[in-house]
Amino acid sequence: MKHFLVEWRALLGLAAVLLLAAAMGVYSLRGRPRDPQETERRRRARLNQVGRIVEGQVVEILEAPADDPRPAASRGLFARQKSSPAIPGNGKRTLVRYSYSISGVSYETAQDVTGLEERACLDRVAAGQPASVKYDPANPGNSILIAEDWSGLR
Repeated sequence: MKHFLVEWRALLGLAAVLLLAAAMGVYSLRGRPRDPQETERRRRARLNQVGRIVEGQVVEILEAPADDPRPAASRGLFARQKSSPAIPGNGKRTLVRYSYSISGVSYETAQDVTGLEERACLDRVAAGQPASVKYDPANPGNSILIAEDWSGLR
């Protein structure tokens, strides 16, 4: 009986080591985390495909320094890394804050439109202007105002 317990513990230890090795292998095969810009581009593309359109309103357009020391969560924006190649020559990010309502629930958010300025035609946009917003029906808080091949700005 003692011999059986020793073998059982050894097998359990071997199984734990194999499980750990398999987990490390899966992690290494997944690769490094995606670039935040690529993640945001994919999010916009997905919302552009599956999103529903609702009327919204531009709250404000602002420029934020690219090296804002606050974390993205405290800014409430989809922020990118400091060393982003999409930052224009002035080193600032262009943000458009907008609001919209779905089923009586109001949402206010911002989208970093750096790199999409031509598509947005920001020189014709003003606070208070109506806009079309695409949102995810499964998560109405996930929305876009501008994508690579779509713009809700008029």
